[in-house]
Amino acid sequence: MRILLISIPCWLIPTLIGLICAILGYLLGKLLNRSNDNNENIDIYKNRISKLETDLAACMSSKEVSHTSGLANTIAPKASGIEAVVFNADAAKAALGKKIKENDLTVVEGIGPKIKELFHSHNVITWKDLANCTVEKCKEVLKSGGKRFEIHKPGTWPKQAEMAAKGEWQKLKDWQDQLDGGK
Repeated sequence: MRILLISIPCWLIPTLIGLICAILGYLLGKLLNRSNDNNENIDIYKNRISKLETDLAACMSSKEVSHTSGLANTIAPKASGIEAVVFNADAAKAALGKKIKENDLTVVEGIGPKIKELFHSHNVITWKDLANCTVEKCKEVLKSGGKRFEIHKPGTWPKQAEMAAKGEWQKLKDWQDQLDGGK
């Protein structure tokens, strides 16, 4: 053993240790630099997302909501012209016994939050919009949402929405008391 240590030149051990440290330093530097590149990429993508969101907001604000564009083609208004009245939250609360928000489609018996979202995605946003839909068009909207929505019966929904749009709260309440889940 002594002979082996004596035959290794004294400069070789520090050189090998230095070389190993250099390789480890290089690899560590590459590893740390890679995470900085990822952070830069994340910043780039965040900036792109922000710009796209700004563009979308500008587009949405400049777009006129129309019943004849895009998905709204499935919801053509029927011929009747319904004159909506000014919304009176106190009268609605007095008749229905709960606080009502203007144009909340869930006031219509049989419409819940998910169905309301489905109608909103088809540009049926107000009671007047729903009142102007035919029952067949309501069924088409429900069908577009999939099997779980097809089971609903929208036969009374346009008429209920018409009463809400006209502010006929007591009449709506009396009729809803007779209905079973909007049927």
